Amino acid sequence: MSNNSTKILFLITLISGITIVISSNSWLSAWMGLEINLLSFIPIMSSHDNIYTSESSLKYFIIQALASVTLLFSIMLLMMTETLMQKYPSEVTTSVLLTPLLLKSGSAPLHWWFPSVMEGLSWQNCVILMTIQKISPLVLISYLWNISVFSMSIIMMSIVIGSISGLNQTSIRKIMTYSSINHMGWMLAAMLLGENYWLMYLLIYSLMTTTIILIINPFQISLINQTFMLDNKNPIMKFLLFTSLLSLGGLPPFTGFFPKWIIIQTMMDNQMFWLTLIMVVMSLITLYYYLQLSYSAFLLNHSKPSWNTWMMNKKMLPTILFTASTMGLLLSTSISLLY
Repeated sequence: MSNNSTKILFLITLISGITIVISSNSWLSAWMGLEINLLSFIPIMSSHDNIYTSESSLKYFIIQALASVTLLFSIMLLMMTETLMQKYPSEVTTSVLLTPLLLKSGSAPLHWWFPSVMEGLSWQNCVILMTIQKISPLVLISYLWNISVFSMSIIMMSIVIGSISGLNQTSIRKIMTYSSINHMGWMLAAMLLGENYWLMYLLIYSLMTTTIILIINPFQISLINQTFMLDNKNPIMKFLLFTSLLSLGGLPPFTGFFPKWIIIQTMMDNQMFWLTLIMVVMSLITLYYYLQLSYSAFLLNHSKPSWNTWMMNKKMLPTILFTASTMGLLLSTSISLLY
């Protein structure tokens, strides 16, 4: 999309769709908000500079339209049978309504469209797809989410598939995609504990994801091996990129460890031992391939031992300041907790 005014218009309607979903008091108005959100994001995805955006936007439209039709059909069917009028809907009812919402959010095992769509998008649209577009489905999921066999299965599959599928990936977009699926499992687990937990997790995850994209976007990097040569001109950018990736993986003492620490402690207090064990072990697998990438970039492919010859680019100054502020979030929150 070349016209900036048109892009701003569709961004406003995209945010309006999310606002309608959040403020709606009926399923029909929430469905309308989801449709406004979808129809606003499709033109934003399209670009004449990238030939793969047409394929990605078509895939995204088909999947989201399928989920919307399924959600609308489920709402009408359940309203005709008056199941939605009950104070406590059954597990089958909630599972029927949750399935299209989980498909929209890209949770496993309904995640097959997510990596292929991400591969054809620009980095700006990747940020929107991984952060803003998850708000509406997650808000609707939180209304129905409770402890059941269905919810536990979705959480475990999202965490396991997001961790294991990220191994041996060379594309940064696919690594970010499977990381997003893994973090979706953590957010769904946080929903079982309370509303504040998953909102806090979504906020910090969005900050970390935006930080990584801000570093990658000026260099137009798509593969991991392209980041190994960043130290020739920008060693600070390379350092910030891989520390942000480690923070996204949840390595202490970075910011990404803070929400996981809170969720693990709260789940242990609620006697969720087995689910906590699976989540911790899968996080170690995620950290493994992040550490493997960082080890290769910093040690094996290091070609410039001195940093004092690097001249700071004025365009990269906001990125450095934003990254430093997100990394310092853990310190400030830890001090506030102590006091």
